[in-house]
Amino acid sequence: MSVEKQELIEKNLSRVFNENYFKANLSTEDFEKYQSVKKDVSIQKGDYLFDEHETAQGVYLITKGTLKLSKSGVYGKDQILRFIKEGDLIGYRSLLIGEDFQAKAEAMADVDAKFIPGDFFLHLLEADSKLSFAMLQKFAYELGESSNTITFLAQKTVRERLAEVLLLLEQKLGADPEGFIKISLTREEIANLIGTATESAIRLISEFKQDQLIETEGRNIKILNHEKLMKLGHVIM
Repeated sequence: MSVEKQELIEKNLSRVFNENYFKANLSTEDFEKYQSVKKDVSIQKGDYLFDEHETAQGVYLITKGTLKLSKSGVYGKDQILRFIKEGDLIGYRSLLIGEDFQAKAEAMADVDAKFIPGDFFLHLLEADSKLSFAMLQKFAYELGESSNTITFLAQKTVRERLAEVLLLLEQKLGADPEGFIKISLTREEIANLIGTATESAIRLISEFKQDQLIETEGRNIKILNHEKLMKLGHVIM
């Protein structure tokens, strides 16, 4: 999916999932209920917003920080699924299908979120058709991303996968004023994302630096040549 379409879907959801919209469009009774049931949640770096196999009690709107969504594999090794940033809504999939969380959300930095209990979230979906449609768009987008991930792991080389992951991380999380992607990842975490051994990820990052595709500063990475990375990873953005 193009960056423009992804941003449009995110904007559509943020436009209808915020306090100002609720105040203007919900009934007085529903808005007062929202005000009484919402909770502010704060966690520190390394803590979990929720863990695998916990019962889903509601949804979380991230208002500050970044989280790593991961799942334990067969041999106990975590598999990173995606990163959650400010403005993202999480927890709804397990809630809607009535199952425990199938992944854990770990704070990569201090995180603030608004928690909305499940019963009231489901009521919101019934009460507001614009919110329901925005959520359907989000589901459809994430389903497409899951299909892309399968193709990504099955058909691309590790070198191609690294190029794509770096581009997608910058697209998803943005870059700081110096151009570094707004997340600090260990080489093991990068290896996890591209499905290879840590040693291979270290070697590839070194090669990308030698080819002047990227620049590194500790765990931080800056993309120097987007066009070459896109060609290398066969990425259309």
